[in-house]
Amino acid sequence: MLGQSISKNSLLLAAFALATAGTLALTNLGTKDRIAAAERAAQQRALFEIIPLPSHDNDLLNDVTPVPQSAQALLNLGSEANIYRARRNGEITALIIPARAPDGYSGDIDMIVGVNRNGSVAGVRIIRHKETPGLGDKIDLKKHQWILSFNGKSLQVPVIEDWKVQKDGGIFDQFAGATITPRAVVGQVKRVLEFVAANQQTLFDDQQTTPTEQPSVAGEHHE
Repeated sequence: MLGQSISKNSLLLAAFALATAGTLALTNLGTKDRIAAAERAAQQRALFEIIPLPSHDNDLLNDVTPVPQSAQALLNLGSEANIYRARRNGEITALIIPARAPDGYSGDIDMIVGVNRNGSVAGVRIIRHKETPGLGDKIDLKKHQWILSFNGKSLQVPVIEDWKVQKDGGIFDQFAGATITPRAVVGQVKRVLEFVAANQQTLFDDQQTTPTEQPSVAGEHHE
């Protein structure tokens, strides 16, 4: 009798454990999906902050090209990462490139960097970070305007040697008590610009036919 009771209780405990594990797994899956959706929404908002709707006439969210495998290590990204392309009349005018600074004070800092055709920065936005509230989180535009200091900068202005925080002899401000965070962001934005400069022709020469640029019919004569 005692053995039957123990066996029954063991089965009940096992069933409860399975049910609990299943509930936790479903909850975790649902939470991960919500987090992923929230991150995607934040990224989309940031895209249009960097390249506003009036400045391009294509579907920015769907005009993408994969980050080249050769650049994945430089940008600290995986194979699923895409570059967004802004166009006017079929010509690529700017790129929005994802990147990850692995050397933040509290870990990875995910960002997107807009780069104009002339190599200047259209804008930078931080998508995700774990930096210290009140210190390193000033990289977030909702907390501080520091991130706007990249606008219009290039590898020529300032010169490449000045792409450092002031504490390291560069021109970019650091935060009092939180130099590591801005140093990581400045370094990664610089690496994005170097990637674009090294691949300028490949990245910007992909043309699209627009409604005003109809392809010629074979044998058709135009003056």
